[in-house]
Amino acid sequence: MGLKYRTYLDGEVIYGCTKCKTHLSTGDALISQRFQGQHGQAFLFRFVVNIIPGEEKERNMTTGVHVIQDISCCQCKTLLGWTYLKANDEENKYKEGKSILEKELLMMDVV
Repeated sequence: MGLKYRTYLDGEVIYGCTKCKTHLSTGDALISQRFQGQHGQAFLFRFVVNIIPGEEKERNMTTGVHVIQDISCCQCKTLLGWTYLKANDEENKYKEGKSILEKELLMMDVV
């Protein structure tokens, strides 16, 4: 098994895992702070790095049924949120390929 290298991000604002500080996304990739996760407030991002995707599954959410994939930190394995793979209605198609990260599990570093 080879070494796993983490991606380090540049930017004015970097979001990371609260447990191990691994970089996850940037302020420029933040789409919305108005989402709800399993632990309260959650943020929607255009991209996330340094994650391990889980199995695809259908989940019934507030906005309907979505096909999602749970995502965990590649360093400490903390479950951080999920990625939307498929939305069943047109109104939610913009979420496809985007990821939710739980605010409670994020740290923010401002440069």
